[in-house]
Amino acid sequence: MKKGLVWFRRDLRLHDHAALASATKSCDQVHCIFNFDPQILSKLEDKSDSRVQFIHDSLVEIQRQLTPLKASIEICYGKPEQEILRYAKDNEIHDLFVNRDYEPKAKTRDEAVQKILAQHKINFHSFKDSVVYEARRTLKDDGTPYKVFTPYMKRWLTLLAEDGFEVQNYKCDLSKLVKTKNSIASKDWMKEIGFVPSTPYLKAGTEAAIKQLDAFKRKISAYTKMRDYPAADGTSMMSVYIRHGNISVRDLVRAAQSGSSDGHHKWLSEVIWREFYQYILDQFPQVEKQAFRPAYDQIKWRGGKKELEAWKNGETGFPIIDAGMRCLKATGTMPNRLRMVTASFLCKTLLVDWRQGETWFAAKLLDFDLAANNGGWQWCASSGVDAQPYFRIFNPYSQSQKFDPDGVFIKTWCPELSNLDEKAIHAPHEMLPMEQQLAGCIIGEEYPVPVVDYSKKRVEALAMYKQAVSL
Repeated sequence: MKKGLVWFRRDLRLHDHAALASATKSCDQVHCIFNFDPQILSKLEDKSDSRVQFIHDSLVEIQRQLTPLKASIEICYGKPEQEILRYAKDNEIHDLFVNRDYEPKAKTRDEAVQKILAQHKINFHSFKDSVVYEARRTLKDDGTPYKVFTPYMKRWLTLLAEDGFEVQNYKCDLSKLVKTKNSIASKDWMKEIGFVPSTPYLKAGTEAAIKQLDAFKRKISAYTKMRDYPAADGTSMMSVYIRHGNISVRDLVRAAQSGSSDGHHKWLSEVIWREFYQYILDQFPQVEKQAFRPAYDQIKWRGGKKELEAWKNGETGFPIIDAGMRCLKATGTMPNRLRMVTASFLCKTLLVDWRQGETWFAAKLLDFDLAANNGGWQWCASSGVDAQPYFRIFNPYSQSQKFDPDGVFIKTWCPELSNLDEKAIHAPHEMLPMEQQLAGCIIGEEYPVPVVDYSKKRVEALAMYKQAVSL
């Protein structure tokens, strides 16, 4: 009897799963396992981190779906190469099946696991699952990687057309799963790994992901226009589900293909942007710690701890920035437009190194993904692949007026500004003392004075960047 083991990582679902489909096709009996890695968890300072709870809840759902089949997913905690080998040996596993991960540390981890399994004559099989097209199919004709998004997207769409505009659906035969009584319910796993229970802002699991995607499909036609308005609920809210693999990237592509509106096309381009950043991290792993454009590592950042802390806590005195940052801190989410605006503000108004902001987002985002987070930050800092030019600096006042004109989003997250009208809400420090009293919001007391002068900092930022890129 050929026994296989599927190691779940960033693919917490039982459908359209490349590794699971291959295992259930080629093996007589299939085991499932998830490992909590202490090397990752130990770096999380907040022991009520909702992302750990999100993973836990996703595993609970998988177990619930497996229970009618009298099957289970094994949960363990330890170094992956030790835990996977232990389970494989204990259960006489012949083959391990995984979906590929393109992050540098994940590649190193998988190489270590593959090496130790080979010593025990256990085969290691990896599959393309988290992207539609890997780098080997999306390189330029000369064999080098694309560094600009638009030609990459054209290549990606050409491949899709060649495939008949169809993306594979990996069918999983769950009847092959081994009958076992083990389950995640056998232990208090949050306590076991040193974390305390929390309640993620978004419900975890495939059922919640499908429900959210269905809701988005009903409004996707307006996506192009409405996605930039943070109070309008115009985004998909799918990033956390694709990050943890509650749903497949192919599910997202099929959703984009469900219509032909501008919104459908724009949504597909955003899916391709996600894949582009995965591709860049895979081909240029140095971007994890360095600027994609080396000259930008020469920038002498002038901002300090005061500016950084004000930004983190939503106390900069710029309402649209503060609202976005408070939303992030409270929910682990932030609309994409505000991710760009707040990131640009940190780098090009507060003059703080983009890596500081990237690290904060990495600690707070429920949908944190190294490739997307790094790509987005380097784009905003002008240091990355196909990034905005350094002289493009988002004006927080005009962005606020354009995308939150009535201040609905601002008032949601900065309630001390609730009595301000649509004119004062974007720059409350410009109110006269009497206006502040009437609004019940004294600037410098109920709401902070701007931490910097935007106009002066814009000039300073341009000089700072120009000096670095001209070296």
